[in-house]
Amino acid sequence: MKRTFDIIVSLILLTLTSPIIVIIAISIRFKMGAPILFKQKRAGKHGNAFSLYKFRTMKHLLDNQDELLADHLRLTALGTFLRKYSLDELPQFINVLKGDMSLVGPRPLLLEYLSLYTKEQNVRHDVKPGITGWAQVNGRNAITWEERFKMDTWYVKNQTLRLDLKILFMTIIKVIKKEGITSQDHASMEKFTGTKSRTIT
Repeated sequence: MKRTFDIIVSLILLTLTSPIIVIIAISIRFKMGAPILFKQKRAGKHGNAFSLYKFRTMKHLLDNQDELLADHLRLTALGTFLRKYSLDELPQFINVLKGDMSLVGPRPLLLEYLSLYTKEQNVRHDVKPGITGWAQVNGRNAITWEERFKMDTWYVKNQTLRLDLKILFMTIIKVIKKEGITSQDHASMEKFTGTKSRTIT
C-alpha cells in the first residue's frame, strides 16, 4: 500500500509542479551554469547506495588548496530561495518513482556515515529513506544528530500510513513557515562525526 501511495502521489506532484521544475532548471542554468542537478551517493534501505537527486544550490568554488569553500560561501541567492521553500528537493520524486526512496522515511545520509552509527541508530536503514520524515517535521537541520536519529528509529518502529499522512501534512506547514532549514552555524546540517558514547541505545 505504501509503495502504491508513493507512486501515485509522486506522479501527481511531478505533473503539477512540472512548470515550476522547468523554470527552476532554466534559472539554475542561467545563474550557475551546468550541471542543473546535484547528484550524490547516499545510503538507502539496508545501507545500499543510490544516487540522490536535488536541484543544484551552490557554486563549485575552491580555495587556494583546491578544496571546496564552506557551504555558506558557495550557496547562491537562488539556492537560498530554493532551500527556503524546499524546491531543491523536487527531483527526489524521481528517486521515489525509481524505488530508491519513499515519500516519508528517515532522510538518506552520506555513505561515509555508515561506519559511525550505533546499532540502534542503524535501525534507520531498515526502511527506505524519505523525502520528509519525523525528524524533518520536528526540527529538521536545527536539531542535533542524536535527536534526529532517535526520531528516525522511533519512526521505523511506529510507522503506519496514518503517521505518514500526518508527517506529510506537517511538512507542508513547515515549508510554509520556513522552519528548521539550517542549523545555527551552517548553511546546511554540519557533518556527523559519530556519537560520543557508542554504547548509547
